[in-house]
Amino acid sequence: MATDAAEQRRLAAVVESWLGRGVLVVGDAMLDEWRFAESDRLCREAPAPVLTLRRRLCAAGGAANTAVNLTALGGRATLVAPVGADVAGDELHDCLDRAGVWDRTISQPGRPTPVKRRLLAADQILVREDEGDADETLPEDGVRRMLSALAHATEELRAEQDGQPPTLVVCDYGLGALPEAVRGWLVEHRDHFATVALDAHDLAHWRGLAPTVVTPSFAEATRLLSGPNPGGNRIRRSSAVAGTRISVDEDGTTSSIGGREVHASAGNGDENGDPGGDRTGPAVSDGGTSGTDGGPGGDGISVTSDEIGVAGDDIVVAGDERSSAAGGRPVADGGVSRAVVAQARLAELRERTGADVVAVTLDTEGAVVGGADGRSRRSHATPVPASYAVGAGDAYLAAMTLALAAEAPLPTAAQLAQLAATTTVSDTGTCVCLREDLLAALGPVDEERPRIVLDQDALIELVARRRAEGRSIVFTNGCFDVLHRGHVRYLDQARGLGDLLVVAVNSDDSVRRVKGTDRPVNPVEDRVAVLAALSCVDHVVIFEEDSPSALIEAVRPDLYVKGGDYPPEMVPEAPLVRRLGGEVRTLGYVPDRSTSAVIERIRSHGDDRRPALPGDTSNTGDTSTNSANSTNSATSANSNTGDTSTNSANSDNSDTGGSTADAEAVPAPSRRA
Repeated sequence: MATDAAEQRRLAAVVESWLGRGVLVVGDAMLDEWRFAESDRLCREAPAPVLTLRRRLCAAGGAANTAVNLTALGGRATLVAPVGADVAGDELHDCLDRAGVWDRTISQPGRPTPVKRRLLAADQILVREDEGDADETLPEDGVRRMLSALAHATEELRAEQDGQPPTLVVCDYGLGALPEAVRGWLVEHRDHFATVALDAHDLAHWRGLAPTVVTPSFAEATRLLSGPNPGGNRIRRSSAVAGTRISVDEDGTTSSIGGREVHASAGNGDENGDPGGDRTGPAVSDGGTSGTDGGPGGDGISVTSDEIGVAGDDIVVAGDERSSAAGGRPVADGGVSRAVVAQARLAELRERTGADVVAVTLDTEGAVVGGADGRSRRSHATPVPASYAVGAGDAYLAAMTLALAAEAPLPTAAQLAQLAATTTVSDTGTCVCLREDLLAALGPVDEERPRIVLDQDALIELVARRRAEGRSIVFTNGCFDVLHRGHVRYLDQARGLGDLLVVAVNSDDSVRRVKGTDRPVNPVEDRVAVLAALSCVDHVVIFEEDSPSALIEAVRPDLYVKGGDYPPEMVPEAPLVRRLGGEVRTLGYVPDRSTSAVIERIRSHGDDRRPALPGDTSNTGDTSTNSANSTNSATSANSNTGDTSTNSANSDNSDTGGSTADAEAVPAPSRRA
């Protein structure tokens, strides 16, 4: 889960960015069949439970499940794979259709669809039955149809993506779907794909592909390192010395000191113990023995679940009392050693696979990921029952591929991939990560409202970004000393004329120079806070000058708005705005709505409540005085009638930066971007 709101938004933005991205998946597709049973007694013939079948489920497996995960995460996945003309094949087609995968598989009569049947009781897998193996190779006709399907699917995705190259995912699990001719076509047409992800039991066959990312399990990585290198040399049988302290240097090399020798050879199975097994990803420990070479100065190290531990920055091979007391703490059991060794060999794995990124999956221990920068990154997983984790590696591969295709940084891609795999392992069955579940796993993303009040430099930078996005900028200015209904209506109408409304506010000193020493009534921080609270205002900025001309020249608004019923030509800033390529508009108003009138009413009410003093006739009802007051009131009201001579003489009318902006704008429909 993301640790803070900013990180949540960043990760969520990556998930949103890969929506609809085209991905071609090619490889070994299979059907996962789950049979759920109950048992309450043993049979007479053998010490075995008697099972009563209660439920049967079918799901896409292998390359097909990778395509399903890509689609579920928001991508546009197309699957090219041979499928048998049998019942299992029909069920696999149904699974693909339900998931929304573009099914471009080829029907291959006489070649059974690979199936993995698991029989469970109480969520415990009792037995697995597999159909289909590597002997079921494609005939020449099948190869030709595979190549034709690949070519057509590539062009189909390119057309769907407006000519942009699609992403490629290769799933080679040794079941015969990718013979040499198909591998050759993929290598030859590598430049047709922007991002290429490879998940293969035997990575040695694929170095010419130059993939963007490979996702081997620890056992698969070990087999590659134990096999012939590109120069034809073979890594010798690994060995270790009990009690040896093996240091991992910054460059990934290892060295060892002391101890007695022990030996182990590389394991031959995947996490499930079978060469052609499904990818369970970072969820189930293989518990097998794997080997790798030691660095300069050492005899090499054997990698098993109980022979190597870690003490500080060193690896300690178990075998005597020093291993359990190294660093004053017990040697880590199993998993830690695999992660450290994987980190030490990432550079060699990248060199051998030709990949930009190597992600070694470690089941319950997460994954170790390395890229061209030479840094290793570790992610962690939550241990779960084996029946929960089938296909978690497919979810990991799908999320990693989509994130890299969306040009996310490697740490982000690795984090999302691990989260996708972890999110899926909540129940028995083949794992599929939904886009909604991945976003939910990031945690609630609170939409942080952009900063409303900006300084001038920040405003200029923001406006440049918004204009580059094609958004139109509306600009207005004023004192906004006592905000009233007229202001709100006027600003709302201004906001409806464009995509972004910027309100420039006179500073306190500027108001005093324009209005007089008794203004402003409210300090600038209060005036700005009230404006920023209006939904129609996008940004507020303060200016110190008497005129906003310098700020207008910096912002270069598409539309400059003032309040009043006079022609735009009479707006003092109009020549500047038009020279900058902008437009000037004046808005209508409702009379008798002005800051001056509001202040006058407040003062009048104050005078009415003041007790009369001897000789004071201001509140005695004298008709001549009242008549004079009435005249003054009319004069105040007339300051917003649009009479230019009166307005120019009345400084109170600059409250919104224009001669009549104190007046209430005529309501108009509001348009938001």
